[in-house]
Amino acid sequence: MSDTAGEKGRVKRIRQRRTVTILRDDHLGDPIGIIFLDPESADHDSLVARLRDYLGARVRILKAELDSARADVEVEVRSLEDEANQLAATASDLAERGARRNALALFKQAMELDPLNPEVALGLGLLLTDLKDYPEALAMLKRARETGPESVRVLYALAMVCIKVERTASAIAYLERALQLEPTNFNVRRALIELGRKPPRRDVKGTDSTRKKAD
Repeated sequence: MSDTAGEKGRVKRIRQRRTVTILRDDHLGDPIGIIFLDPESADHDSLVARLRDYLGARVRILKAELDSARADVEVEVRSLEDEANQLAATASDLAERGARRNALALFKQAMELDPLNPEVALGLGLLLTDLKDYPEALAMLKRARETGPESVRVLYALAMVCIKVERTASAIAYLERALQLEPTNFNVRRALIELGRKPPRRDVKGTDSTRKKAD
């Protein structure tokens, strides 16, 4: 049996398998972070229950591999990915025009249609940041990191929210990871400098490491 989406009753949710990567350092002090306390002796049923609570009722846990730093979780989810992406695109357009509350409603609808969509989670996280709902923004940005490929955009957004809530050490960690992915990113390097960290000079295969003197 397949779920349906509102008035589009004929549209079937597509069953997809995805991998979610949950990092301990993203969840220090969070309820889900307890799974990393003693991973070797973790009870399987308890672990699955905690993962289900964290990822949501629409997500079926198939397999989880856990160590002290990360959990790689194979899941199955029924989703309407295309419809979610369309709603998210409309929401982003509304947000750019200043209709943030309408955009928020559409982003939340998109998350209902595809709860593990990294682009939807990122868009919602950025909007929640603009609305100064920092706890929810962090949750959505972490979800974007967990469900999609690691990107400078997500890491930078996480760092900016951490700065807002005075979690400087976390902000620096996100920025340093972003710099590993993109060593010449001006915004990342400037943010590190503003936090009192001097980024390493860029020097690869003989290129001019002083090219960005403004850094």
